[in-house]
Amino acid sequence: MRIKFITSGLSSQRRRVPIFKWGPKGVYLVLLVFFLFPSITDAQCAMCRAVVESDVDGSTAEGINNGIVYLMAIPYVLVGVLFYFVYKKLRS
Repeated sequence: MRIKFITSGLSSQRRRVPIFKWGPKGVYLVLLVFFLFPSITDAQCAMCRAVVESDVDGSTAEGINNGIVYLMAIPYVLVGVLFYFVYKKLRS
């Protein structure tokens, strides 16, 4: 992976300044913090979590999971249909 550089100053005094100053060490540090403290990466809304945890028979959790799968599948179906029409157009 190459680090992009920006130039600063006049053309006679060009100095290369890295955009991401810590390089790969910074990425590893951020990932380490996320793995050591998973509570800060918890991305579930409080209302959804409260509803799922208070449900006795599990039907609400199943409904929420089905909704997540539905929302996840729609973009893939749309892209698949788009590629099908592009393929059909290129074949004719």
